[in-house]
Amino acid sequence: MAQIKQEFLNSISEILPSHLSLEEFAHFNSQPLRPAIRVNTLKTDPASFIAAMTPKGWHFDPIPWCHEGFWLTREDESVQLGNTLEHLAGLFYIQEASSMMPPVALAALVDRVDTLLDMAAAPGSKTTQMAAWMENHGLLMANEYSSSRLKGLHANLTRMGVSNAILTHFDARVFGATLPEAFDAILLDAPCSGEGTLRKDPDALNNWSLASVESIAAMQRELIESGFQALKTGGVLIYSTCTLNRRENQEVCRHLKASHGDAVEYVDLSRLFDGADKAVTEEGFLHIWPQLYDSEGFFVAALRKVGPVAGEHRTPRLGRFPFVPAPGKQVQALTDHLKSRFGITLPRTTLMARDKELWLFPEGSDRFIPAIRMQRLGIRLAEEAKHGFRISHEALMLLGAEACKAVELDDDQAVTYLMGRDLPMDNGAKAKGEVLVRWRGTPLGQAKWVGNKLKNSLPRDLVRDNVAKI
Repeated sequence: MAQIKQEFLNSISEILPSHLSLEEFAHFNSQPLRPAIRVNTLKTDPASFIAAMTPKGWHFDPIPWCHEGFWLTREDESVQLGNTLEHLAGLFYIQEASSMMPPVALAALVDRVDTLLDMAAAPGSKTTQMAAWMENHGLLMANEYSSSRLKGLHANLTRMGVSNAILTHFDARVFGATLPEAFDAILLDAPCSGEGTLRKDPDALNNWSLASVESIAAMQRELIESGFQALKTGGVLIYSTCTLNRRENQEVCRHLKASHGDAVEYVDLSRLFDGADKAVTEEGFLHIWPQLYDSEGFFVAALRKVGPVAGEHRTPRLGRFPFVPAPGKQVQALTDHLKSRFGITLPRTTLMARDKELWLFPEGSDRFIPAIRMQRLGIRLAEEAKHGFRISHEALMLLGAEACKAVELDDDQAVTYLMGRDLPMDNGAKAKGEVLVRWRGTPLGQAKWVGNKLKNSLPRDLVRDNVAKI
């Protein structure tokens, strides 16, 4: 704590609840953050995952607010979590416990979501959490303003088996005017000063100042205005940050209510989970101090739109849309190819074509095609080739778990495959051509039989040099 500016500590002492102490705040911020993971229910379930990992010396402490979330201790920590086969196969996401709370709040307040907007999605922890809750149904628009983070977001969505996402690349302040009353629910995990992240990053506040806090809060007010306008009447907007000051938290929500009056309803989160009342504010928001749950600092507010709000509507300039509905003959040819080569049954849905490529679009995407420019729309399934199709890595990651034709790899072979190397393997059946490779039933990618060898077809940007089995 010696490196933390006194000005910051003074600001914390002014807002710290009377039953909490600054000394305790300092103590918890000096402690290592407990590792936490979220089991990916698009590929497995918590009970099965725990049963598989407990014999390997993994111990799971349930996170009270997230059924799929666990604080994790390992008897052997020589392998980094991100390098484990289980992580690379998308069975879990490394996610701080507090950050699991906003999607949990959204799921608790909304029965059904056909359209959901994540206004600031990268790197994808909450996006993939919401996709799992949606069970890949409906449409999840994942927006990211930073172009450098889009590639990582897309990679995480693919790894976790997300198929209902559309990626957009905008300053999220455009959504209110571009897509008014378009979404059943919205998550705004707003860019913030990061005051709650000290345990993870001791240098997080190197550039902190009261002036920078005010500048960030001004942007957050514009973002929440945009999100609220894009929300359907009756819908819920979850506003969250990983910071602690009221200027970026309570006051941003109060600004929205001051602007739109009775159209904004604060939703009480004091019963979101057992013990939530320890963090609740007078408005019903959750203001999570590190010492409350031994976690990062966080803020979560739920705002229901109970009446329409005025705002300008701008029609964006859109170029020619490059996709057309795939011809039935082409769809049938792909269906036959997937069935004969991989034993994959193509889901009943509308396929779109772009030149020689076939794409799988999320449900309901047609309503957004004429309204906003997409950075990436749907899953690229295949490309027509001289003899059949070239099936994409994304398609096999999405559909491969249900395939009835695959080469199952053991742990050592899976490590070798993810390191981008070819696999010597008996080919007594004299098989030829592309095959799906799986590990414990989880798709890893594609390979090609060349004699008694599986030639690795893993995309080069996914090759890892430091994969390890546990």
